Amino acid sequence: MSDIQKEDRPGRLSAHQVIVDGVLVVTVHGEIDHDVRDVLGSALVSRDAPAPPRVVADLRGVTFMDSSGINVFVAAHRRVSEAGGWLRIAGAQESVVRLLRMVGIDTLIPCHPSVEQALAG
Repeated sequence: MSDIQKEDRPGRLSAHQVIVDGVLVVTVHGEIDHDVRDVLGSALVSRDAPAPPRVVADLRGVTFMDSSGINVFVAAHRRVSEAGGWLRIAGAQESVVRLLRMVGIDTLIPCHPSVEQALAG
């Protein structure tokens, strides 16, 4: 579907979007912090288009995430939920999983070990 990348710092964060069985799967690579929050937000939910009803964020390639990433996921969750859809996180590395659990995001947004499990629900 499309690739999104922070232009002034190529390689720092990239997001690839593909539709799988009607679900938007966003595969993210790199570090999620304040500088790239808009890139991640745009990849998860377009500001110009209606929210995709179902989104899986594949975080296997994410090596670092701070509170900026948490805020992006909460905003994306809110937007897709308001549209009657859902957001799921898949494949996060242990350091990212610890952060998600520490702030309680895993109770708001379902976290799955793999994209396949997230798609299955």
